Amino acid sequence: MILEHFTMKDSFGRNIDYMRISITDRCNLRCKYCMPDGVENLARSEILSLEEIEAIAICAAGLGISRIKVTGGEPLVRRDCCRLVKLLKSIPGIEKVTITTNGVLLDRYLEPLLEAGIDGINISLDTLDPCMYERITGFDRLACVMKTIEQSPGLPVRIKINAVSIDFSSMGGEGCNGAGGSWWKELVGLTGRYPVDVRFIEMMPIGYGKQFKTINHKELLEEMHREYPGLAEDHTEHGYGPAVYYRIPGALGSVGLISAIHGKFCDECNRVRLTSQGFLKTCLCYEDGVDLRAILREGLDTPEGGGHYHWPLRGCPGEEKLQARLAAAMEKAIEDKPAAHCFERPGKITESHNMIAIGG
Repeated sequence: MILEHFTMKDSFGRNIDYMRISITDRCNLRCKYCMPDGVENLARSEILSLEEIEAIAICAAGLGISRIKVTGGEPLVRRDCCRLVKLLKSIPGIEKVTITTNGVLLDRYLEPLLEAGIDGINISLDTLDPCMYERITGFDRLACVMKTIEQSPGLPVRIKINAVSIDFSSMGGEGCNGAGGSWWKELVGLTGRYPVDVRFIEMMPIGYGKQFKTINHKELLEEMHREYPGLAEDHTEHGYGPAVYYRIPGALGSVGLISAIHGKFCDECNRVRLTSQGFLKTCLCYEDGVDLRAILREGLDTPEGGGHYHWPLRGCPGEEKLQARLAAAMEKAIEDKPAAHCFERPGKITESHNMIAIGG
């Protein structure tokens, strides 16, 4: 049963049509601000199964969600990631499914993702300096990531690069060429060589990110204007997020700024987040939300061996009642969505989990 599709608004009149779905808390890198060494992973039985994600996505589509971003952790370390993309693409009402990945495994999974119908790929990449890349991530994998970026001119989907605006002095980057003030220029340079968008994201004070200083995007934009006098705002559509885009004359791609701290955009927020454990979050800053996994698993025993729950949902007895309960819970959570985050007032932040547990 699929609920009738309609527009879903929160109590502030914002149209909520975008959901980020984290499908794992595991990752094959160890970025210092996200998942450094020593972080423990959840038991497999605590992570939503493919069928559970599908059930929530069907409900979300019926409530007005039309765009989904698959995230992690690193989503490609989950073996059924491409299968999930195909499932999500088959749900009536879901118009776009994109993915955010660190890019290390894209060389292996790019074709399966394209075959599954992926609509866009975001690659998390903070530096082009191999020394600094290894300092940040703990691994020498930059060359693997660059393979997909170099293929971008021939790909049928758009590639976006997500770079966290880090003060590299807090990363212990002594001896790395990428530790100086030119780090962002090298990334921006990708837009001149490839048809990719490079977006800079202010570091948010959550989890391990609280230990690192973000770069003020107002200052970064001033630097960009000085370096590229012809830089102009780009008003063409690039996606469904909060980035403000600019273009350098003659460039193949654009530069975007996502400025959660120094350019608050909460009045236009259109999203909710589903954690890998099935908790629906309405704002990254607060612990508020609803446990959808509890609704899905009510009355079920823990699977043998601690594995994923596997049972059919489409057409099964009780599906209509389950969808109704999910819908009621999601609608109530979205109705209570906060007016704005409070990152500028760290003492008011109630979210205590690390980003790897929340979903990037």
